[in-house]
Amino acid sequence: MDGKIRSDIQAGQHVFIVLKQDQRSGKLTEGIVKDILTKSPTHPHGIKVRLESGAVGRIKKIGE
Repeated sequence: MDGKIRSDIQAGQHVFIVLKQDQRSGKLTEGIVKDILTKSPTHPHGIKVRLESGAVGRIKKIGE
């Protein structure tokens, strides 16, 4: 799963996101989902979430 469908994401899930400042480099940040910020059911660039660390970004990969 690549994180573009909102129904695939739940709070407490392990994910990899790209922060706004890392969009050009593509650097991934790992964490646990605290809040889902995207309201629409899908998003072409990934669902935006807030991690438990407070970091906000779009999901690129759902962790195992």
